[in-house]
Amino acid sequence: MGKNKIRRFAENETFENLFQPTMEQILNADFELKGEWRAKYFKNSNPVVLEVGCGRGEYTVGLAQMFPGKSFIGVDIKGARLWRGAKTAVEGKMGNVAFIRTRIEQIASFFAPNEVDEIWITFPDPQPRAKRSLKRLSSSRFLNHYAKFLKLGGTIHLKTDSQALHVYTKALIERNNLKVDVCTNDLYSTVTDDPILGIKTHYEQIFLDQGMPITYIRFELNHTGPFHEPEIIDEQR
Repeated sequence: MGKNKIRRFAENETFENLFQPTMEQILNADFELKGEWRAKYFKNSNPVVLEVGCGRGEYTVGLAQMFPGKSFIGVDIKGARLWRGAKTAVEGKMGNVAFIRTRIEQIASFFAPNEVDEIWITFPDPQPRAKRSLKRLSSSRFLNHYAKFLKLGGTIHLKTDSQALHVYTKALIERNNLKVDVCTNDLYSTVTDDPILGIKTHYEQIFLDQGMPITYIRFELNHTGPFHEPEIIDEQR
């Protein structure tokens, strides 16, 4: 392990806005703030917005700066990446930001029913092989996880450079009769008046510099499932 990563892991331990429970702790019991994020951590009744697979936390921090009346939580398993977002929030004295280091598969251990108002999925691994579709963060598997804590009618945003993931998610939405609010396979050529979509992650900027179009879908979980996979196979990126 490099010295830089070791330093970041050590500094992560000092951040009060970064929670890093062990696997044993969340397998044996729910996380201590489950159902209590508003009351005990943010100490308000503001809407809670979750970014899953948040990486460096660019969206978590960017949205928190843009919407001080909402509370934002970024989730990722990579501690070295989370360090950047947590440090930025600490240095900016941002009281409406928190981060959790855990696997997304364990996310329901951290939130109670109806505790989350909105979910962002930004540039996840597209898992291009069809046999790995259930690993996609917009898959039916994960929608069933999200439905355990996302309020009925809550919004999910998917922003990705992967046309295949975009097509797959559209098929999933149609298969499960979910409500679509916005859907475009070339975001910056069709949507120009929404400042939220202007926040760019590290990887997004790389894709844009390569001339790759960015796709975006915003949809609602207008029922509680169970959710099912679409009848579609697409092995392309």
